[in-house]
Formats: sequence, C-alpha cells, structure tokens
Amino acid sequence: MTAVTKSNILRDKLDGCQVCFLGGVVQGQGVSSHAANPEPREPAMRRRGDKQRQAILRAVRELLQEKPFAELSVSTISLRAGVARSGFYFYFDSKYSVLAQILAEATEELEERTQYFAPRRPGESPEQFAKRMVGSAAAVYAHNDPVMTACNAARHTDIEIRDILEQQFDVVLRQIVAVVEAEMKAGTANPISDDIPTLVRTLAGTTALMLTGDPVLVGRDNDPDRRVRVLEQLWLNSLWGGGHR
Repeated sequence: MTAVTKSNILRDKLDGCQVCFLGGVVQGQGVSSHAANPEPREPAMRRRGDKQRQAILRAVRELLQEKPFAELSVSTISLRAGVARSGFYFYFDSKYSVLAQILAEATEELEERTQYFAPRRPGESPEQFAKRMVGSAAAVYAHNDPVMTACNAARHTDIEIRDILEQQFDVVLRQIVAVVEAEMKAGTANPISDDIPTLVRTLAGTTALMLTGDPVLVGRDNDPDRRVRVLEQLWLNSLWGGGHR
C-alpha cells in the first residue's frame, strides 16, 4: 500500500461517519436506519463477516492494553481475534487501517456527544457550552483508552500514526473553529486571540494531552476530574474572557 493510500485511510473512513439523529432514527452513509418495520435479515455470510471485523477491532483494543502499537503484528492481531491472516486482509490493508477505523469511530462518537459540535443552544451559557465540549471529549477518551493513549505515545516515533492523528485532529478542529467564528460574528464570543485556528489548535492539543495523561502536563496527578475542571476553565476563559483588544 502506498504512502498516499495510507494517508487517505482515515479521511475515507471519516467520510462514512457523517451520521445524524432525526427523531431517534439513525440515518447516514453506510448506517442502517432503525425503521418501524425491520429490514430483512442479512445473509449469514455477511453477519459472520461483521463479527470477524469487530473481533479484529476488539483484538487491537485488547492488545494495546498489553503492549505498544509498534509491537503488534498482523499475526498477533489475527490470533487474538480468532481469524486467519487472509481473513484479516479481507477487511483491513494493515494494522494501521485498523487503528484508523478505531479513531474514526472515536471521532464519530465525539460528534454524537457534542451534537455535531453544535453552537450554543438558546439559553446555554458559555460555562455550559465548555462543560458540554470538554465533558464529551473526556468521555470519548475514557471510552477509547488505551487506544488514544497508545497513539499519543507513539506519535513521536511512528510517522503513520502521526499522520492518522493529524487527519483526525484536523477534522475536529475545522468544526470547532467554525463554531467559534460564528459566535464572534454574532458578537457572543470574545477570544483571547484573533488567530482562532491557532488558538483552537492549542486548546484542543492541550486537551488531548491532558486527557491521555501526558506526564509533562499531568505530572503525578491521577485525578481525571481535576483535569477536566481545569480544561473547562481554560476553554471558557480563552474563548469568552478575552477583554477588549
């Protein structure tokens, strides 16, 4: 697989993760709607294939609790998942494409929890908005740990993981920047800097490092609730506490 193909893995998967909730019905590309009348049962081969694919994803999650991503091999993943190597390659091009899928699902989960990075709702205060965003991120990181922690730890030494993370990061950043710029245009936000993309990148990067327990930012503190409270104040004061410039 070429470097260009690998760099496009996450983007392609994220394109299929644009899901919206309408009246409790899930609708989106590649996602079945839960209609009142159930769809015909899928063929047994399709159902078995879906189970094998999920087994591979689950195996990577489990293995990352035991060893770094660099030490994982297709053989190790296949053995843990209970599928043949040929079965692995039927669903994924490499171990990196498995990781890309997991991160794409984490991004989708974050979008769902934040209501797709929806602007502040009528009556929602800046404090409530900050809690919604930071709390959603904390829940997603906790749910997808140790994958997120392993990825952040490997980003300095593994260029492919770094590329996957940067693509995921850019998807999230674009949506947050759009929310902040819309509030500025409406006169309802007062950020500490006019350089919104850099400000949001700094806030999001700090959030990611703190939620994955980066020792430089976290030190010996093992209380995630303290980190979340600080991050809420950081976002709140950075976006609404800028004063007049």
